[in-house]
Amino acid sequence: PPKSHDRGPKSDEDTQTDFGALNVLGNTPAPSTAVDACTSDGFALNSGLKFSGCGVMLVGGEAFRWRPWAKEERKEETVGEGGIENDSAAAGSGRPKLKNASGHWEVEKEAWGVLDLVWPKPDLLIIGTGPTVMPVSPQTRKHINDLGIRLEVQDTRNAAAQFNLLATERGVQQVAAALIPMGLNEGR
Repeated sequence: PPKSHDRGPKSDEDTQTDFGALNVLGNTPAPSTAVDACTSDGFALNSGLKFSGCGVMLVGGEAFRWRPWAKEERKEETVGEGGIENDSAAAGSGRPKLKNASGHWEVEKEAWGVLDLVWPKPDLLIIGTGPTVMPVSPQTRKHINDLGIRLEVQDTRNAAAQFNLLATERGVQQVAAALIPMGLNEGR
């Protein structure tokens, strides 16, 4: 150990770092698909886009309306335009269903169509399962992993915040998000 605490002549320079004022990503612009607000029935992005009555999938710097609870045979129009029942309703129940009989969050393969088409594939998909975290079904997890994409599952608010941070830090080509509205009323 040193015999003295003398570290040389006293300096007049202010070399102390104020870590409270440090902002590592301060000069990095947020992606245009960053989520500004999660509402009970949709999302607001910092680009000014607002999604209502649906989820959102954020892939490759683009934002897509995402309704994984809508079945393939259902029409997307309103009832007055020839749609079947309420657009967000699962057949017969009046409410969306994403929870399978085992209590896992399950989405059919067809709902992930954008991820099948996009190239290059994102490295990570962050899934927001609504107001609470739900385990993802093995079938859904396998489908996403077979695409070469890692999976992170959180409640929607935390998933949106994590997407904003990672998309700013790593870029929108590396990180994608699939978010369900906070007020989704599960039909089980």
